[in-house]
Amino acid sequence: MFRWLLLFILVVPALEIGLLVWTGNIIGPLWVVLLIILTGVLGAWLAKQQGLETIYNFRQSMANGRVPQDALLDGACILVGGAVLLTPGFITDAIGFLLLLPPTRAPIKRLIRKLIRRMMDRGTITIYPK
Repeated sequence: MFRWLLLFILVVPALEIGLLVWTGNIIGPLWVVLLIILTGVLGAWLAKQQGLETIYNFRQSMANGRVPQDALLDGACILVGGAVLLTPGFITDAIGFLLLLPPTRAPIKRLIRKLIRRMMDRGTITIYPK
């Protein structure tokens, strides 16, 4: 896990800088800055909308006496997606939008569930029942 985090911290910013410079050479630096601002504003709006919907779903699950597993995973994806959208760059923006849009978030949630299940089977993490 630490290797992936280190790779993410080192490689993604280098790729982002290269892509921003390359894009700036093609469409101009002003347009790159405007695109970064536009994706930030759009991402903040989308994160707010999805967050409010997730809170509503969480409350509905609790009111019906169900464990809000899906709402918790949605909330985690929305939180990470919103945070990633705050960082300037096109790669992180793409990741952020993938985490914020419900149709693309569903396969990511399935992957997260598989990873959690695998970690539980290996004993890497433990989830205690009530």
